[in-house]
Amino acid sequence: MISSETAEALQAGRARRRPCRFCRAHLEETFVDLGVSPLSNAYLKAADLSEMEPFYPLHAYVCSTCFLVQLEEKSSPQEIFSDYAYFSSFSESWLEHSRRYAQMAVERFNLDRDSMVIEIGSNDGYLLRYFMEAGIPVLGIDPASNVARTAREKGLETLDSFFNSQLAGRLAEEGKKADLLIGNNVLAHIPDLNDLITAFKKLLHPDGVISLEFPHLLSLIEQKQFDTIYHEHYSYFSLTTAERIFAARGLRVFDAELLETHGGSLRIYACHEDARSVEQGGSGKSEGLEALLLKEQQRGLKDIETYRAFGEQVKMVKREILKFVIGAKEQGKSIAAYGAPAKGNTLLNYCGIGPDFIDYTVDRSPHKQGRYLPGSHIPIFDPEMVEGTRPDYLIILPWNLKSEIMEQMELIRAWDGQFVVLIPEVKVF
Repeated sequence: MISSETAEALQAGRARRRPCRFCRAHLEETFVDLGVSPLSNAYLKAADLSEMEPFYPLHAYVCSTCFLVQLEEKSSPQEIFSDYAYFSSFSESWLEHSRRYAQMAVERFNLDRDSMVIEIGSNDGYLLRYFMEAGIPVLGIDPASNVARTAREKGLETLDSFFNSQLAGRLAEEGKKADLLIGNNVLAHIPDLNDLITAFKKLLHPDGVISLEFPHLLSLIEQKQFDTIYHEHYSYFSLTTAERIFAARGLRVFDAELLETHGGSLRIYACHEDARSVEQGGSGKSEGLEALLLKEQQRGLKDIETYRAFGEQVKMVKREILKFVIGAKEQGKSIAAYGAPAKGNTLLNYCGIGPDFIDYTVDRSPHKQGRYLPGSHIPIFDPEMVEGTRPDYLIILPWNLKSEIMEQMELIRAWDGQFVVLIPEVKVF
């Protein structure tokens, strides 16, 4: 039996106010509770394995007022992004996606040597290089000094700084306003969401365009992509909610499209509320945008019950994953993995899978090789390790790159090895 003091403390914890990071309404609805997990990109050295490893709650809530799905800020951006293990240029398919985008943007928005393209979260210059090659002035902003250094070595002007309204104001005063302001997979990474949108507005030229890509919440729900939830993703967006957030800061989303990247993403375009020179219909919105908003409504993204049901769906996926790995080991099969993505770390830690099930993983990035996955402590090797050990199963942790990886690792067919993906369900290829 617990004491009255303990009961009062538990009640106080349950009653603690959690404000929505956009509308400030009280958060009380759980989207999914994934237990506790280490920071998803906190890869370990061998010497770290005997030390204490911090774990943080990975509990996603949904605001019943604005339907923003979000994590509480349990770890700061400074902890996560100041020295970052992810380099965008190691994915060939992502580079091709970026090249096509740059070509399209130059033509659609009439960019030339008198324009300015600014990218937030520019990483190692994977995208800005294509604008620079077209003779267009560029500026990258990224908080990770190691990846920003790599971009500068490529000749790309890059600030290693966290982006906020203060920095945006300073750059605007210096005359650096963006004709095209890009943020690919960055919207979710900044906890002070309202300040971020304010910063976009300050840095945008009066007739400029904001272009953002981010995972689509509808895809996350329908494809059970719980592994895309991790501590560096503070927020998860539908188009409906994103439009509302931008409108609150005087920015108008005028177009949107679905992308296949990251298992289903949105690309949205926004401008100043009173901008003249953007493509739009009579309502100020493209037909594509209107169709996507209607689709989200029809799929239940304005119904709290849609969000309440997600947690149980995730538990079912977990049970199926465990059935597979336990069954494989009981049959004497060997299992390795490909990739060391952040999403893979969420999945492994939530399911409790470590070296007792997966012998090792491999990754093309030398920045990860020789280290260990956080939490699970699975070792990371060069991809050549696969041919040397010939595993029966190769689990593709970055399932969004399945086709690219299966082509790269086709050699496993020589010993009748099989590929496995675990999301949205276990599939063996």
